[in-house]
Amino acid sequence: MIKRIVTPVSIFLVLFFSTYGAYAKQTGPSFIRDAEIEHTLRSYASPLFNAAGLNGDAVTIYIINSRDLNAFVAGGQRLFLFTGLLERVETPGQLKGVIAHETGHIAGGHLARAQDALKNANIKSILGLLLGAAAAAAGGGNAGAAVMMGSGDAATKSYLEYSRTQESSADQAAITYLDRTHQSGRGMVEFLNIVGAGEYTPYSTISSYYRSHPVSSDRVAALQQRVDASPYKDTPPSPKDMDELKRMQAKLYGFTNPLAKTLREYPLTDKSLYARYARAIGYFRFPDLDKALAEINSLIAEEPTDPYFYELKGQALYENGNISDAVKPLETAVKLAPDEPLILTLYGTVLNATGQPADTEMAIAVLNDSLSYDPDNGSTWDQLATAYGRKGDTGMLSLASAERSLLEGNMQKAIFHAKRAQDFFKPGTPANLRAEDIITLAGQESRKN
Repeated sequence: MIKRIVTPVSIFLVLFFSTYGAYAKQTGPSFIRDAEIEHTLRSYASPLFNAAGLNGDAVTIYIINSRDLNAFVAGGQRLFLFTGLLERVETPGQLKGVIAHETGHIAGGHLARAQDALKNANIKSILGLLLGAAAAAAGGGNAGAAVMMGSGDAATKSYLEYSRTQESSADQAAITYLDRTHQSGRGMVEFLNIVGAGEYTPYSTISSYYRSHPVSSDRVAALQQRVDASPYKDTPPSPKDMDELKRMQAKLYGFTNPLAKTLREYPLTDKSLYARYARAIGYFRFPDLDKALAEINSLIAEEPTDPYFYELKGQALYENGNISDAVKPLETAVKLAPDEPLILTLYGTVLNATGQPADTEMAIAVLNDSLSYDPDNGSTWDQLATAYGRKGDTGMLSLASAERSLLEGNMQKAIFHAKRAQDFFKPGTPANLRAEDIITLAGQESRKN
């Protein structure tokens, strides 16, 4: 058995299941990042955000690793989706219905008190609040309250609960957004029926959504009436949307379940792309790299221009210790998807790991490209600091470390590294000015606390 490499992560002080893929083993709920899943959710959500008159680029989508079937909006234009919901929906229309409904809460200014309290909260505090609220809503009682108190932020005093009036308002807005984008609202009704099935099972994963989003027969009837009147009520989901949902669910399953369970859900007799995708992930995590590569190579042979299959191949090789072999597939993934920051960061990480000077130079360029798309990824700043350290560029190492510490909320470290960086850059240069900005921002945050 090949010893797997444990890769470090530091974005927002949040643990990912895996540094750059969807997941790896961890304890407790967390936020997760995955390039393909984020791309799918954004493709579903952006038209709805625009239909609501929102700036889609200003709405941030977070994915929470939790079996609960739930979704929230909080802290302004922040949408939180639970993996339990992503795995449970049966059609793209059901997921789009949830997103449209939550968009209605954002556009309607619901939960204004909670939003005000959370507006400047860091993501770790919001995670504590959301999980505490979800636990309490699902019947967790004191345990939920403990999680909420443990988040250590004023935001914990706010509870995420929608009134029936707000729920109905968000429903009606959601149908309007779906109509404007020429999509059926049937999925919304279907989803509420799924949620309603969990009404009398207080400790089910479904009940957390039910408790925070009250479902009544009048609400369902009003929603059904709007759906029936829509000229798009019978519009089927596009083949592309169906494919993306099945891929996302197969990926989630492979990363969040033991290999034996994945093989029961996606048996070897199933030769579909989705089954091979789930099995490839299950095999590489087991780890059985040979079987994983056989499945991945079959996917690449079928879809030779799909960047996510090359990304998975690079991740599987890297996390199983084959660092040099991981470079080529990730180079291909970046060529196919040059604007996917998470793929760029994984590529830069692997280049860093080879220990070759030329690769270190390339890593710096690649990681800076990643930050141009996603400047708030602490893991990317961490890898960039590593690359500058190997190059012997102490000034840029210090500046990258300051950026990472600022994102992590460690203001004293941010100030320390930024002041150190200033020693290496002349006053008035961009690097010196950025260090000064970090010192100012970190100082302001420190005084707030």
